Amino acid sequence: MSLKYIFITGGVVSSLGKGLTAASIALLLESRGQKIAMLKLDPYLNVDPGTMNPFQHGEVYVTDDGAETDLDLGHYYRYTNSPLSKASNATSGQIYETVIRRERKGDYLGKTVQVIPHITDEIKQRIIACGKQDKDIQVVFVEIGGTVGDIESQPFLEAIRQFRNERREDCINIHLTYVPYLKAAGEVKTKPTQHSVQILRQIGIIPDMILCRSEHALSQDLKDKIALFCNVAQEAVFDEKDVEKSIYEVPIDLYRQKIDEMLCKFLHLRCEKADISRWEKMLQTIFHPKGVVTIGIAGKYLDHQDAYKSVFEALHHGAIHADMKLNIKKFESEKITKEENLSKLFSECDGILVPGGFGERGWEGKILAAQYCREHKLPYFGICFGMQVMGVEFARHVLSFKDANTTEIDPRTTHPVVSLLAEQQGIENMGGTMRLGAYSCQLKEPSKAFKAYGKKLISERHRHRYEFNNKYKELFEKEGFLFTGTLENGDLCEIAEIKDHPWMLGVQYHPEFKSKPLDPHPLFRDFIAAAIRYRDAKNG
Repeated sequence: MSLKYIFITGGVVSSLGKGLTAASIALLLESRGQKIAMLKLDPYLNVDPGTMNPFQHGEVYVTDDGAETDLDLGHYYRYTNSPLSKASNATSGQIYETVIRRERKGDYLGKTVQVIPHITDEIKQRIIACGKQDKDIQVVFVEIGGTVGDIESQPFLEAIRQFRNERREDCINIHLTYVPYLKAAGEVKTKPTQHSVQILRQIGIIPDMILCRSEHALSQDLKDKIALFCNVAQEAVFDEKDVEKSIYEVPIDLYRQKIDEMLCKFLHLRCEKADISRWEKMLQTIFHPKGVVTIGIAGKYLDHQDAYKSVFEALHHGAIHADMKLNIKKFESEKITKEENLSKLFSECDGILVPGGFGERGWEGKILAAQYCREHKLPYFGICFGMQVMGVEFARHVLSFKDANTTEIDPRTTHPVVSLLAEQQGIENMGGTMRLGAYSCQLKEPSKAFKAYGKKLISERHRHRYEFNNKYKELFEKEGFLFTGTLENGDLCEIAEIKDHPWMLGVQYHPEFKSKPLDPHPLFRDFIAAAIRYRDAKNG
């Protein structure tokens, strides 16, 4: 059977949740025995999001092969078993860079290089390559970033039009749109959806299915009206209302509307009966928790809900595993330094996590958070930058190196306990110059890290330039700063723990990228468990 392709476009407004929708539908097809792959096409001209401000773009999701990608790939990972690699995300910047490089080499034999066919041909090649990432892939989901009508998205939509025309029996288009409720009029309005579909049809793409994002479920009359004016079958209009408690409800809502059955019908797929029992059981835990655990996040991008998306989700996964509801308290790290009473500030917290980041802003506040956790035996989890925070704090307040720092913050410090990788010296281009992707780590036992993972060799994804300075390793260990995980066949610090502390652990990598709601990451699972023990002891 030929490979099938599902294209997902968005209209009316941005931030409708195309990635979440694509992942949810893919989960349903996987539950029916289909092997899927997923691709995000981003219309911005950045080669990748690696150099973009988190306030602009949200988190950067890193794959095993070192690709810095869109955060929607995090949704793909958490919901599905899709292979994720450099072939899973393509930007306009990458597309144009590839075409221009080929033109410079003379690959086009003197032809005039144009958007059509050269750019669109390259986009189509990326779609085909996504389906070749693994053996036996049956369905490829292609999510197009941006909103229909944006000038940046036009080459991608034209490429899809051509692709569909070449494979008429193997492609369908799902259009995700917004159906607003006007409070003043007391009515739900379908006109924005009609205009959005009209723009698609002008391009030459006729949607096969329409998903309507809305605050409330749509009546059958409204669905029929949308079907009539948008020229789709009545049974091909679905609503995707705001979920009540968790984004993990979305697949179940779509399943109840039998969207997976219709996809199998449209694409002539031989599908098994869906089995989403584990997902439904997980949702029952979310709906009926046994208690609440409160985790503080000391970070610098907390105003943007997607800047630490995978961290938040991984904490939720740990809480779900413990049958608990997660309560997150956000602490802007640059404001922590202005607080006179940290005990009062952190009084509600059962644990504190310091996530990854870059730059000086908020650095000293994170140091104070780590010091408080160490001195008050409050569970602490430091990720990437958060592990470096833990090391500098220890050097300053246990080893009495008052000016200890990372050379990222203070290049002139006399105690550079964290410093730049030797091979990074002199590099000017910031994109793609970090230690990126999966590296193997050797664990020591006994240790909290080994207890969590249950094995001596692990693989985790990295995204950083600075490392712990091994010149200080012996002195740190003598005073109780333990190096319980090191780079395989090397001596770089990957995991650090504080001796005689209930749970204070830092990692140089990003474990949040490998956590799923049905399979929480071991460190997040154990961090939440430690926070629950702290809570119980605190409450007597």
